[in-house]
Amino acid sequence: MNKIICPVPESQRPLNEFNNIRNSWLISWPFLERNIFYRKLTVCWLFITPVSLTISYGSNHLKNNIFELLFVSLTVSLAFPILLLIRQWLSWTYIYKRLNSEKIEYEESGWYDGQIWEKPINWRAKDLLIAQNQIKPILNHLEVIIILLVSVVIVSLLFIFLGMN
Repeated sequence: MNKIICPVPESQRPLNEFNNIRNSWLISWPFLERNIFYRKLTVCWLFITPVSLTISYGSNHLKNNIFELLFVSLTVSLAFPILLLIRQWLSWTYIYKRLNSEKIEYEESGWYDGQIWEKPINWRAKDLLIAQNQIKPILNHLEVIIILLVSVVIVSLLFIFLGMN
Protein backbone atom coordinates (compact mmCIF):
# COMPACT_ATOMS: atom_id res chain seq x y z
CA MET A 1 0.00 0.00 0.00
CA ASN A 2 1.14 3.54 -0.75
CA LYS A 3 2.18 5.08 2.57
CA ILE A 4 2.25 8.89 2.59
CA ILE A 5 5.09 10.53 4.49
CA CYS A 6 3.65 13.56 6.20
CA PRO A 7 6.00 16.16 7.72
CA VAL A 8 3.18 17.78 9.72
CA PRO A 9 3.34 16.93 13.44
CA GLU A 10 0.48 14.73 14.63
CA SER A 11 -1.01 17.44 16.85
CA GLN A 12 -1.18 19.93 13.95
CA ARG A 13 -2.94 17.71 11.44
CA PRO A 14 -6.46 19.03 10.80
CA LEU A 15 -8.15 15.67 11.35
CA ASN A 16 -6.39 15.23 14.70
CA GLU A 17 -7.25 18.81 15.67
CA PHE A 18 -10.87 18.05 14.79
CA ASN A 19 -10.84 14.95 17.01
CA ASN A 20 -9.24 16.90 19.85
CA ILE A 21 -11.82 19.66 19.94
CA ARG A 22 -14.65 17.22 19.33
CA ASN A 23 -13.59 15.50 22.54
CA SER A 24 -12.94 18.69 24.52
CA TRP A 25 -15.29 19.67 27.30
CA LEU A 26 -16.59 23.07 26.20
CA ILE A 27 -16.08 23.11 22.45
CA SER A 28 -17.81 19.76 21.95
CA TRP A 29 -21.20 20.98 23.22
CA PRO A 30 -22.63 21.56 19.70
CA PHE A 31 -22.02 17.85 18.97
CA LEU A 32 -24.42 16.90 21.75
CA GLU A 33 -28.12 16.40 21.25
CA ARG A 34 -29.87 19.73 20.85
CA ASN A 35 -31.84 19.49 24.10
CA ILE A 36 -28.66 18.73 26.09
CA PHE A 37 -26.83 21.56 24.33
CA TYR A 38 -29.62 24.04 25.13
CA ARG A 39 -29.79 22.77 28.70
CA LYS A 40 -26.07 23.43 29.19
CA LEU A 41 -26.44 26.95 27.79
CA THR A 42 -29.42 27.58 30.07
CA VAL A 43 -27.48 26.34 33.10
CA CYS A 44 -24.62 28.71 32.21
CA TRP A 45 -27.09 31.57 31.92
CA LEU A 46 -28.73 30.74 35.24
CA PHE A 47 -25.34 30.21 36.89
CA ILE A 48 -24.22 33.76 36.09
CA THR A 49 -27.59 35.37 36.90
CA PRO A 50 -26.99 35.64 40.70
CA VAL A 51 -23.73 37.48 40.01
CA SER A 52 -25.55 39.82 37.66
CA LEU A 53 -28.33 40.33 40.22
CA THR A 54 -25.79 41.18 42.91
CA ILE A 55 -24.06 43.74 40.71
CA SER A 56 -27.34 45.24 39.49
CA TYR A 57 -28.59 45.55 43.06
CA GLY A 58 -25.89 48.16 43.62
CA SER A 59 -27.91 50.64 41.55
CA ASN A 60 -30.23 52.82 43.64
CA HIS A 61 -32.75 53.00 40.80
CA LEU A 62 -32.85 49.24 40.27
CA LYS A 63 -32.87 48.51 44.00
CA ASN A 64 -36.25 50.24 44.23
CA ASN A 65 -37.77 48.55 41.17
CA ILE A 66 -37.68 44.74 41.36
CA PHE A 67 -39.07 44.16 37.86
CA GLU A 68 -36.40 46.30 36.22
CA LEU A 69 -33.73 44.72 38.46
CA LEU A 70 -34.69 41.23 37.29
CA PHE A 71 -35.08 42.28 33.67
CA VAL A 72 -31.69 44.03 33.55
CA SER A 73 -29.95 41.17 35.36
CA LEU A 74 -31.41 38.47 33.13
CA THR A 75 -30.53 40.48 30.02
CA VAL A 76 -26.96 41.22 31.09
CA SER A 77 -26.38 37.64 32.18
CA LEU A 78 -26.99 36.52 28.57
CA ALA A 79 -23.51 37.84 27.83
CA PHE A 80 -21.92 34.74 29.36
CA PRO A 81 -23.66 32.19 27.09
CA ILE A 82 -23.02 34.48 24.11
CA LEU A 83 -19.31 34.55 24.91
CA LEU A 84 -19.27 30.74 25.25
CA LEU A 85 -21.02 30.39 21.90
CA ILE A 86 -18.58 32.80 20.23
CA ARG A 87 -15.67 30.78 21.65
CA GLN A 88 -17.17 27.60 20.25
CA TRP A 89 -17.86 29.24 16.90
CA LEU A 90 -14.27 30.50 16.63
CA SER A 91 -12.86 27.04 17.35
CA TRP A 92 -15.12 25.32 14.85
CA THR A 93 -14.41 27.99 12.21
CA TYR A 94 -10.67 27.46 12.66
CA ILE A 95 -11.01 23.69 12.19
CA TYR A 96 -13.41 24.17 9.27
CA LYS A 97 -10.87 26.35 7.46
CA ARG A 98 -8.05 23.90 8.18
CA LEU A 99 -10.07 20.97 6.84
CA ASN A 100 -11.21 22.90 3.74
CA SER A 101 -7.71 24.09 2.88
CA GLU A 102 -5.67 22.32 0.24
CA LYS A 103 -2.52 23.01 2.21
CA ILE A 104 -1.61 22.60 5.86
CA GLU A 105 0.35 25.32 7.60
CA TYR A 106 2.39 23.97 10.48
CA GLU A 107 5.39 24.67 12.70
CA GLU A 108 8.09 22.14 13.38
CA SER A 109 9.27 23.57 16.69
CA GLY A 110 8.42 26.20 19.30
CA TRP A 111 10.06 28.95 17.25
CA TYR A 112 8.33 30.47 14.28
CA ASP A 113 9.46 28.28 11.46
CA GLY A 114 6.20 27.94 9.56
CA GLN A 115 6.02 25.44 6.76
CA ILE A 116 3.31 24.58 4.25
CA TRP A 117 2.50 21.07 3.10
CA GLU A 118 0.02 20.24 0.37
CA LYS A 119 -2.50 17.59 1.31
CA PRO A 120 -2.75 14.47 -0.84
CA ILE A 121 -6.02 14.08 -2.76
CA ASN A 122 -7.37 11.30 -0.52
CA TRP A 123 -6.73 13.44 2.60
CA ARG A 124 -8.46 16.40 0.97
CA ALA A 125 -11.51 14.32 0.11
CA LYS A 126 -11.83 12.97 3.65
CA ASP A 127 -11.27 16.42 5.19
CA LEU A 128 -13.84 18.04 2.89
CA LEU A 129 -16.42 15.40 3.79
CA ILE A 130 -15.93 16.03 7.50
CA ALA A 131 -15.95 19.82 7.03
CA GLN A 132 -19.13 19.86 4.97
CA ASN A 133 -21.12 17.14 6.73
CA GLN A 134 -20.13 17.54 10.37
CA ILE A 135 -18.71 21.01 10.96
CA LYS A 136 -20.75 23.21 8.58
CA PRO A 137 -24.09 22.30 10.24
CA ILE A 138 -22.55 23.09 13.64
CA LEU A 139 -21.34 26.47 12.40
CA ASN A 140 -24.76 27.28 10.94
CA HIS A 141 -26.47 26.27 14.20
CA LEU A 142 -24.08 28.34 16.32
CA GLU A 143 -24.50 31.36 14.06
CA VAL A 144 -28.29 31.19 14.36
CA ILE A 145 -28.16 30.92 18.15
CA ILE A 146 -25.64 33.76 18.47
CA ILE A 147 -27.71 36.03 16.21
CA LEU A 148 -30.87 35.15 18.12
CA LEU A 149 -29.32 35.83 21.55
CA VAL A 150 -27.66 39.07 20.43
CA SER A 151 -31.00 40.18 18.98
CA VAL A 152 -32.72 39.40 22.29
CA VAL A 153 -30.11 41.43 24.16
CA ILE A 154 -30.43 44.39 21.77
CA VAL A 155 -34.24 44.40 21.95
CA SER A 156 -34.09 44.06 25.73
CA LEU A 157 -31.59 46.90 26.04
CA LEU A 158 -33.77 49.10 23.85
CA PHE A 159 -36.74 48.24 26.03
CA ILE A 160 -34.71 49.01 29.17
CA PHE A 161 -33.38 52.34 27.93
CA LEU A 162 -36.68 53.50 26.45
CA GLY A 163 -38.64 52.26 29.45
CA MET A 164 -36.41 53.92 32.04
CA ASN A 165 -36.90 57.42 30.61
